[in-house]
Amino acid sequence: MKLIIENIKGDRTLWAVLILLAVFSFLPVYSAASNLAYISESGNTFGFLFKHFVHLSIGFCFIYFVQNIPYHYFRGISILMIPVVVFILLYTLFQPSPGDSLTNTNRWIKIPIVGFSFQPSTFAGVVLMIYTSRYLAKIKNLKIGFRHSLLSLWFPVFIILSLILPANFSTAAILFCMVLLLCFVAGYPIKYLFTIICSGIITLTLFILLIKSFPSVFPNRVDTWESRIESFVKKGETSDNYQIEKAKIAIATGGIRGLGPGKSIQKNFLPQSSSDFIFAIIIEEYGLIGGLLILLLYTLFLLRVVIISNKSESIFGSLLVIGLGIPIVFQAIINIGVSVQLFPITGQPLPLISSGGTSIWMTCISVGIIQSVRNGMADQEASKSPLSLSKAVG
Repeated sequence: MKLIIENIKGDRTLWAVLILLAVFSFLPVYSAASNLAYISESGNTFGFLFKHFVHLSIGFCFIYFVQNIPYHYFRGISILMIPVVVFILLYTLFQPSPGDSLTNTNRWIKIPIVGFSFQPSTFAGVVLMIYTSRYLAKIKNLKIGFRHSLLSLWFPVFIILSLILPANFSTAAILFCMVLLLCFVAGYPIKYLFTIICSGIITLTLFILLIKSFPSVFPNRVDTWESRIESFVKKGETSDNYQIEKAKIAIATGGIRGLGPGKSIQKNFLPQSSSDFIFAIIIEEYGLIGGLLILLLYTLFLLRVVIISNKSESIFGSLLVIGLGIPIVFQAIINIGVSVQLFPITGQPLPLISSGGTSIWMTCISVGIIQSVRNGMADQEASKSPLSLSKAVG
């Protein structure tokens, strides 16, 4: 344990935020586990808590090992992983359907032996942001035409997003927005971005028309999107609105101080109380105070991401931190916004708090890479210190 502590590198404030989020997550996850245990008819809440513990433990191991990899190695890794991501997404999309009546489309791959499920779209998002950062850093001081970037950057982006879109529209949309944001931050020409946005809208429209014409290809997908948007706008009697109403009741019941740990009532009615709507359970049990503390932690996380990005002397390192850090905060905003009905239901978990292995692991890998950039900065500072210079002269 002492050896591990001595080898923990990177931004200490960022570590503190991660640990606080992870430790706190056990409280609402264990509380919501009672509903999950009832639904699964197992009656064992400890199993869900232990599974969450395993997910977090593996995730923090990822941070620990990834932070020791020099971040510039991820340039080449991202190029190698793009074909792998495409293959995994294709396999996921066309594997035998489990017959889910709600989606009838595959989002997960079952990992043999260990029994965990893996969501490739989340992994694809991390790889895509690294790849985009690499390309934007490469052309930062070069004058490259739109045609060149169309093949080198946007073709892989659209291929990956097109493979994610049929099963997970919200993830594809968020990834597209994050890539556009990263391009904007990197100084990519706005006129080209406008062209890409228009192309994306046209592609989405054609996809919807295609599915409408051949509904047997991806059953229920467009209907699901339409249902969520209509229920968000019209607020009619639908299953989505049922969840939103229960979440709003939970938030209203919580008040300032909340009902107390484990005393949530709405967890018994919210189907996704441990993942998509866990923020509503947090407010119900810990009140506005608990919700504000969670928001404060994500705000502090964002602040550290911006600081590390600004201090990085490498363009790639700076873009890498932004490209991997901002989506984590954005995902948190989306999850919280869904609970208070600012956004339609998207199925996005609350990073490091919601139960679910893939989301936790990919968040931790992203943080590990951010810490790797911070470690690279520390090494550069150490090499420039007077003590290092005197040793070099000596």
